[in-house]
Amino acid sequence: IVTRRQAMAIGAFGAVAAFSRPVRADLGALEEAARKEGGLTWYIAQIDGETAELVGKAFTARYPGIKVTVMRTTGQVAYERLLQDLKNTTPNCDVFSSTDISHYPALKAKKALAPFTPQNAAGLAPAFKGLGEDGLYYPTTSTLHVLAYNTKLVPAADAPTNWPDMYAAKWKNQTATGHPAFSGYTGQWVLAMRELYGWEYFEKLAANRPQIGRSGLDPITMMNAGERKLGCAPLSGVLLSADKGNPIAPVYPADGSVLCLGPAAVMAAAPHPNAARLFMEYLLSEDFARFCVEYRIDPVRPEVKPRAGAKPLSEVKLIRQTVEEIGKGVPEVIEQWRDTFGS
Repeated sequence: IVTRRQAMAIGAFGAVAAFSRPVRADLGALEEAARKEGGLTWYIAQIDGETAELVGKAFTARYPGIKVTVMRTTGQVAYERLLQDLKNTTPNCDVFSSTDISHYPALKAKKALAPFTPQNAAGLAPAFKGLGEDGLYYPTTSTLHVLAYNTKLVPAADAPTNWPDMYAAKWKNQTATGHPAFSGYTGQWVLAMRELYGWEYFEKLAANRPQIGRSGLDPITMMNAGERKLGCAPLSGVLLSADKGNPIAPVYPADGSVLCLGPAAVMAAAPHPNAARLFMEYLLSEDFARFCVEYRIDPVRPEVKPRAGAKPLSEVKLIRQTVEEIGKGVPEVIEQWRDTFGS
């Protein structure tokens, strides 16, 4: 069910796109071929299911007759599903949007990514250029992994200010996290904390008995429900939840917010290759960037600025990780996590 506000947003994005879309013969031919295919399947982990469905509807509003089937789950689960598809030679996924950029070099090695250079890739903001691999995969969204707290249960003066506050004695039985084996963004946060503070950080956190979900968004649900007072989560999810009137607020930690990229790629065995390529063009477009800002996802286009309540990246102390660091480090911290937390 789409609310009136959501319908207006979808309609507005579709109208803007139809009015401002440049006329390009090659994209016109791609659109025609995509319409003959009728749709595509999108494996998506970067945003919640409701918002992902709205992205699909906005795309269809711009390109009538091309439906997006959304398969939303956590990053690692989406990747395992994709690998199973490849193993069984039963391709279902057309466009893969993960929360773990290290998935893409691994898929490249399997020759599972379709060579494709979207026209809109030229419009990436300078901060995001070179963070994918030209001709194969590109960042289409980003967010920060930050601290957050329940504003009804925690006065602003008592809110956490840095990552070690998660294991302060006063927060015992009061914190929440995702799980690195399921959430790519959580995996990157765990890796960043290990780099900053060593694994001792998580030994201390375990002693505080945090509530552990799966998705990086699960702590937001726990904090909104009053089950936990503070936690860590993607900034986009925290701000979107606060916009809906929930008692939650973000904190940009003084010791750094983890920059998490949301890459996307067309699959080599895509059942709908033309629709998949058109959808990749959309994910890198200014129109999608404006949709991102409306729903608190950080855009990767320079023309679009964050809404009030979110800081520009230039004003935030960032923790950045390379693809190589994530690819090597996340599997390591998943095993360490299981040893420490028992799951």
